[in-house]
Amino acid sequence: SSPGLEFSYGDATLPFHIASIGKVPTAVLVMQLVESGAFSLETPVVEVLPPGTLDGLVEPARIATVTVGDLLAHEGGVADYFEGRVTSGTTLLERVIAEPDRFWTPGDLLDFSRTHQTPAGPGFTYSDTGYVLLGLMLEHVTGRAFHELLHERVFTPLGMDDSYLLFRSEPVAGARPIATFTLGEVEASTFRSVSCDWAGGGIVSTLTDLTRFSRALHGGELMSEASLARLTAVRNRFRRGIHYGTGMMELRFEEFFFLLRGLSCPTGHIGVLGTHMFYDAVNDAHIVMNFGGTTEMVRSFRTMIQIETELRRAGSAG
Repeated sequence: SSPGLEFSYGDATLPFHIASIGKVPTAVLVMQLVESGAFSLETPVVEVLPPGTLDGLVEPARIATVTVGDLLAHEGGVADYFEGRVTSGTTLLERVIAEPDRFWTPGDLLDFSRTHQTPAGPGFTYSDTGYVLLGLMLEHVTGRAFHELLHERVFTPLGMDDSYLLFRSEPVAGARPIATFTLGEVEASTFRSVSCDWAGGGIVSTLTDLTRFSRALHGGELMSEASLARLTAVRNRFRRGIHYGTGMMELRFEEFFFLLRGLSCPTGHIGVLGTHMFYDAVNDAHIVMNFGGTTEMVRSFRTMIQIETELRRAGSAG
């Protein structure tokens, strides 16, 4: 079989904050427990989490019916603490910048949403809050801390020795300074307040480790083919050109610009810091990038388009 192609942008061994790419490892852990019979994607979340956990986060009439799969697919009716609207005070992102030394626990994040937001209601609402709930659910079911599950079930088996959960664990290869990144115009890579990412995207990794993860994910090493198909099957549109399944994204470049019709539709995830991890099955190519800032998303997508255009050209020539 083909060893596959690899595309990376940046120093392949430099640790960086992967942002919401981290939702994919969370989804992997959930699917592993589904396969082990711990629960199903159709299991109501209230049957797994302690009583009252969803209070104030989900509309009262829906609390009993929100499922594990709903949270994975961002259909649980939970607001997004990170970028969602607030009913009072400053947004969480503004607080992260204003209070760089603050440490955020998962409970703090849920309390912020309960206090300063209203439930999102039915339909698709991208929600970091929902993934915090999934992280707590994983801990409750297994009796293990979320970062321990990441190392035991993903990082260690795959030899991802530079990967860890920021502020919660250490990489096997030893901690090193991470790549700088900006929130708006503010350099925030040393802020303790970026602990606001947890099961929704608090991982530090490298281009090399993420490529290894992507290969394992699509190579059947982490879950069954049926489970992966469930994660990638498109259910909603996140934004124009970006569609969402149950924990993973699919890019459709022709929606960005009609002349891009014919490019492949890779699956994976992006992060708010201009981070990408995608697999192009047509060309058997793994694409991992870090642009290191919330203002870099357009540039990162232009680079994705350039890569996919070159892959199509190479395929036509071959």
